[in-house]
This record gives sequence, structure tokens and C-alpha cells, in this order.
Amino acid sequence: MTSVFSVEGKSIPCTVIECGPCVVTQVKTIEKDGYEALQLGFDEKKEKHTTKQLSGHFKKAGTTPKRKLVEFAGFAEEHKLGDVIDVTMLEGTAFVDIVGTSKGKGYQGVVKRHGFGGVGQATHGQHNRLRKPGSIGACSTPARVFKGMRMGGRMGGDRITVENLEVLKVIPENNLLLVKGSVPGAKGSYVIIQK
Repeated sequence: MTSVFSVEGKSIPCTVIECGPCVVTQVKTIEKDGYEALQLGFDEKKEKHTTKQLSGHFKKAGTTPKRKLVEFAGFAEEHKLGDVIDVTMLEGTAFVDIVGTSKGKGYQGVVKRHGFGGVGQATHGQHNRLRKPGSIGACSTPARVFKGMRMGGRMGGDRITVENLEVLKVIPENNLLLVKGSVPGAKGSYVIIQK
């Protein structure tokens, strides 16, 4: 993240996203595939790191191999195989939704994962259970732990959608998009931008 200054002189936190150029690698039609969509490829990779099947897929589109392939439905204008889509498509857009994979945090306890308060004070016999979950079920009735009980476990690494992020600026010469606030994922990770 970084920040930019508004006309009034306020510092606005924002995220800079590289938005292209994306190449149309496949056009899906109702006749052939049963639905309409465009498959876009982003971020070049070496030919030796690409499988033979994907190499043929990219050669058909007339482009070099790409790292990320994503399908988008509902494009207003017609596009052909090999067309290039860049950030100029988002000019005039006020708000966007951004989908990404959140940072993985590994195995976490209930205090960090669910916001539990722990067992209570450090006195009265509590010498090693300050961040423990406490009781997880009743006695002989129901004699089991209910499904969905909030416990420790793996945290993060989930698909997250952040809706209605304000577009602050579009920089077409560098294919950059500045959105207000943060987006899911670590630095350098891939995100999907939706109007």
C-alpha cells in the first residue's frame, strides 16, 4: 500500500495494481461451450515452463505463454482471439470489486482466529491456560461436540472479495490502477478486478 494526496490535502491510503496488458486467449460461445465468456491471460512466463497443451493454446491465440488465466463473463463489446485489453477499460469507473486470496497465517488459536477473550484473569489457579478455549461441550447429554464449534485451526488463505473500492486514478501509460484502501493478498499476488 501507499498513499496519495487529495485536492484538499488529505492523505488517502491506496493500493497500486498492475492491470495488464491482458490478452484474449479464448472466446467461449454458447454454441460451442454452452456459455459466453472471455478467457484472459496475464503475466508472461517462459516457454520451457509451459506444458505442450497450454503452449498450443497460446499459439492459437498468437501470444506468448501466460502465468494466470481467468474467465470473465458479460463483456459489453466484442473481442476476438489475440485482442489486448488494458487498464483504459476501467477509465470512468467509480467503484470496482476485487477478488484475491488472503494471506495464510498457519495454525492459530481461538484468541486470534475467533477473537475469544481467553479463560480470564491470571490468578486463581490459571497458570498455563490464559489463551485456551475453555469448555467445548456439555456432559453426558449430548455427549458430543456440536459441528461448527469455533476452535483453533488453519487461518487465512481464503478467497476474499472486497466490494466497492473507489478508483482514485488510472495511469494508462504504465497500466496502473490506484484504488482506495487495501486488497486481499500479499505483495505481488494476483487479484481479479470486476466492475
